[in-house]
Amino acid sequence: MQKKSARILLVEDDEDDYVIARDCLEELDEYRFQIDWVATPQEAFEKLTLNQHDICLLDYQLGALNGLTVLEQATEIRCRVPIIMLTGQSDKVLDKSALDAGAVDFIVKHELDSPRFARAIRYALARQEVENERLERINAETKSRSKDRFLAHLSHELRTPLTSILGYTELLLGTQKAEPVQDELNIILNNGKHLLSLLNDVLDLSKIAAKKLELNPATIHLNSFLVDIYTLMQITASDKGISLTLSSSTSLPNEIYSDPTRLRQILINLIYNAIKFTEQGSVDVVVKAKETPDNQYQLQFDVKDTGQGIPVEKLDKIFQPFEQVEDMVSRKEEGAGLGLAISSELASKFNGSISATSTVGKGSCFTAIIKCSATSNKQQSLLTLTKQLVNDKPTSLSPLQGRVLVVDDIPDIRMLIGHITQSFGLTVDFAENGKQALDKTIISLQSNTPYDAIVMDIHMPQMDGKEAVVAIRNQGFGGHILALTAATMKGVEQQLKNLGFDSVISKPVDKVLLHSDLSKILAITEPSLQKITPSSSSSLCFMLVEDDVDAAEITKLLLESMGAEVAVAHSAKQCRALLKSKDKWDKILLDVHLPDENGLDLAKHSQLQSYTDEIVIISGVDIDKDTLQQHGASKALLKPLNKDKLATLIN
Repeated sequence: MQKKSARILLVEDDEDDYVIARDCLEELDEYRFQIDWVATPQEAFEKLTLNQHDICLLDYQLGALNGLTVLEQATEIRCRVPIIMLTGQSDKVLDKSALDAGAVDFIVKHELDSPRFARAIRYALARQEVENERLERINAETKSRSKDRFLAHLSHELRTPLTSILGYTELLLGTQKAEPVQDELNIILNNGKHLLSLLNDVLDLSKIAAKKLELNPATIHLNSFLVDIYTLMQITASDKGISLTLSSSTSLPNEIYSDPTRLRQILINLIYNAIKFTEQGSVDVVVKAKETPDNQYQLQFDVKDTGQGIPVEKLDKIFQPFEQVEDMVSRKEEGAGLGLAISSELASKFNGSISATSTVGKGSCFTAIIKCSATSNKQQSLLTLTKQLVNDKPTSLSPLQGRVLVVDDIPDIRMLIGHITQSFGLTVDFAENGKQALDKTIISLQSNTPYDAIVMDIHMPQMDGKEAVVAIRNQGFGGHILALTAATMKGVEQQLKNLGFDSVISKPVDKVLLHSDLSKILAITEPSLQKITPSSSSSLCFMLVEDDVDAAEITKLLLESMGAEVAVAHSAKQCRALLKSKDKWDKILLDVHLPDENGLDLAKHSQLQSYTDEIVIISGVDIDKDTLQQHGASKALLKPLNKDKLATLIN
């Protein structure tokens, strides 16, 4: 058995006693001791200050002074070395005094060759090991928190100038002034977006390393999902003059339950890499599915290219962060070498993997294996690239009239459903949760302008859809309420109808089915004599609090281009001064990092709440909903801001 190493400080002014203690320590077979011997209290204190020893044996009688003095001084400086007091004779009073002063044990010198001494040494060393592990864990956690704070700060600092770069470029492209330099502006816009994608890759990698990246599963219509990716990547392939094909070698499930965002990220990374490193020929994507006994599917995606290939010795490195096959790839190929590393980590999150085979001069094949859950819809079919495209034609859908409230806590889904219903000709209002939906419904009832229909998600914070429908019905709302849910198991629809919903729409929302459902509802509902339209955007008055002058100016211009009036403050102090210039602000937009106060703390300020109904936080990092709610903010916009993000505030 290998001996454990330990460093001992022996404080003893009698050389004979030192020799006895040393010999007794050497008899402990399981340890190899390095002994440092000092004879005075001052030397002992200097050594203990360094915290370099695993244990200290301290003689009680050190000339004119005693060891209690050293113990007390060691306690004052928070010495981490466990100290065992040694004395010439047993004394209960002294024993208690030593323990009270901070000693871990008390040993009489004639017991040095006894089992008691051996036990005391082992106990003290074990205690020190535990303490060292605790300190190492604290240090690691501190470093991790420091890293997170740095990445959050870096993200904010990079996203703020990107707001100006992308915003001004986007604004110019929408004007006649851009016609002579449209190509150059598009280059700026594309490179700005590429810089943003690199930033997102670095942040994703840091989340993975910190084990903070979580999957958000939802029901995915697999055929439509794959066709969307194919359509997007076909443009990139066409630009390089190579062909891109997508096919399935087996029938595929119509629906799966997985994280659509992260699965899309994996596939786009693999396909984009294949296109990027293929100068001529083709990229072929083949999908196959296999059902497993535990009600799951194993999906396999083979992405084959006819590119220049990768040497065998380089294959293991390509899945490591910041690695690129520089011997094979010219520096004209952009990227930080993070895509494959992130994709590999994401695949493991799906209980899968990514592997690669390659032949130099002939091409490569990347294989992603993903495991996902089945839904109640067990139907399967062969992949078709045209099946889902016909249903999305708005010309096949007749116009509708009415006023609809769309309720969903996820901004992307909320805005997607809003855009779909607006494309039907409907007037749309939005709510982010059940509580907000209840408040807006009460206001509409009190003003005698009730909604014709409410389309509401089931799973939301504050008040979910089930609680909200009961509360809304209790307020006397007699209109139709549609439930949005990813749960399509038997009995769910009837349960929701029993609560007060009129019908149920499964996620992801099918545009044709939603139109069909709404057309039945609006055909039954007597249309209003006068169509209710939302307030003109020109009546919206915003306050923007942003310390970066350029970012503030472009955000102001983008909002004004959509008809809003915007007043700008560059600090918390200016914000408070500007508040009183208007009785009520429609929205106040607060940057997190202000020179004189944190934006979240400013949002929490009670005075701010009385001047607006909605506070929106602008940040370079994601802010969780609980933090927003605790500080009185309704939502957060992630920098860089663009016209689409700001349009959600106007809507």
